Amino acid sequence: MKPFLYALSTCFHCQRTKKWLAERNISYDYADVDLATGEERQRLAKEVLDLTGASQFPVVKIGDKHVVGFNEERLKELLGVK
Repeated sequence: MKPFLYALSTCFHCQRTKKWLAERNISYDYADVDLATGEERQRLAKEVLDLTGASQFPVVKIGDKHVVGFNEERLKELLGVK
């Protein structure tokens, strides 16, 4: 399943997560929540809140599981990479 990354454009940990995924050639979709507008921004923010119970970034959703923050070990585990 293709991961989905909820990020903020100015967040260091979000940028680090994008870089980590790219370095491992992992294809993913993402949204920079702070750059979205109107209803899309509200929808994305609600999705993060529903997943995590808070407004924390980054959030990587993989199937029915997710990772909050940059957690390399958890990402490796869920994505099956070394």
